[in-house]
Amino acid sequence: MSITTSRSVQPVLLCSLAFACTQAHAADPLSFEWDLRARHEHVVDDAFAPSADAATLRLRMGLRGDFGHGWSALLEGEAIADSGDDHNSGANGRTAYPAVIDPDGAEVNQAWLGWKNDRVGAILGRQRLIFDNQRWVGNVGWRQNEQTYDALALDFKANDALSLRYAWLDKVHRVSGDDARDPLARQRDLSTHLLSGAFKHGQQQWTGYAWLHDDRDVAAASSATYGLRWTGTQPQGALTWGWTAEIARQRDHADNPLDFSHAYWLLEPSLQAEGIAYKAGWEHLGGNGSHALQTPLATLHAFNGWADKFLVTPARGLDDVYISANGKAGKFAWVAAYHDYRAETASAVLDHYGRELDLSLSRPLWKDWAGMVKVADYRADDFARDTRKVWVQVEYKGKWVR
Repeated sequence: MSITTSRSVQPVLLCSLAFACTQAHAADPLSFEWDLRARHEHVVDDAFAPSADAATLRLRMGLRGDFGHGWSALLEGEAIADSGDDHNSGANGRTAYPAVIDPDGAEVNQAWLGWKNDRVGAILGRQRLIFDNQRWVGNVGWRQNEQTYDALALDFKANDALSLRYAWLDKVHRVSGDDARDPLARQRDLSTHLLSGAFKHGQQQWTGYAWLHDDRDVAAASSATYGLRWTGTQPQGALTWGWTAEIARQRDHADNPLDFSHAYWLLEPSLQAEGIAYKAGWEHLGGNGSHALQTPLATLHAFNGWADKFLVTPARGLDDVYISANGKAGKFAWVAAYHDYRAETASAVLDHYGRELDLSLSRPLWKDWAGMVKVADYRADDFARDTRKVWVQVEYKGKWVR
């Protein structure tokens, strides 16, 4: 069963969305939205003789309609262009170069119909989905081609303290785009159920979740993950203390031929003082030497370092111990982080994967324009090779409302 991507359903939905948006009358808002992003990415990976350079331009445009009585719709397209072939985009066949997965292409990014009132909301169609901090389910917004889902998503707010979310995923459209050399990197057929419940009390929140991920294309990628997340803050004079604690267990699910059970935990105390936010963390992704906990729907770039060396958890698992700080200096916003990576499962070789330093600096340029410079420096011991990445980016976002 397919919600939006079967050949018979998708054209009907797209035409319905376009017609609905054009029929919105003056009393109901109709907005045209755009996001233009230019980026240069430079990669030096010691596993490759040449370095990689990718200059890409992404344009995302959407037509959003709010029709009253809780009804809304979005039709959004996305196009990416790059100059040169001095990188492996996943679609250009340049495998002698390091990967920069921002391939040329144009596709429908979102196409959905939605309805909501004060307590209940529903969205049907191709959509952006983000759960919690995106550790398990996200849109991979860092890459030029966004990850979106063909899904039915439901939200229920019982009161100011209790809320529930559910989504059924039919397909995931991955960041590698429709022209990726590997068909499994383009999209995956799914029958995945996501359930999350959150309870707030003062400055604290508890979130319980169940991710029942059924990958119909790769049965060995199916898993069931059950967890609990606790976050909170506590002001104390000029200081604000904070914390995040999370535990989860991931097991084989659906038709997965493997048999595994892996632990996940995160401990992250934080402190805000004089405009600077400090964090220390320990994230554990279990592994048994032949298989490890995976998060295939996550916004992976946001975790375990910006060099992206751990997009797939190594079979021996991963312990990421890190410290970070972020703040502002005038109009500039800065972030600095240091990671130390180790294996969970001992082996005959070294258990220290490596370490990484990440830095970024951003600022608004003009109205609706922003710029960023970002650096990642991974130093390998027992995993992959030394890798350095540098990004220079300019982004322009805007909206026109009728």
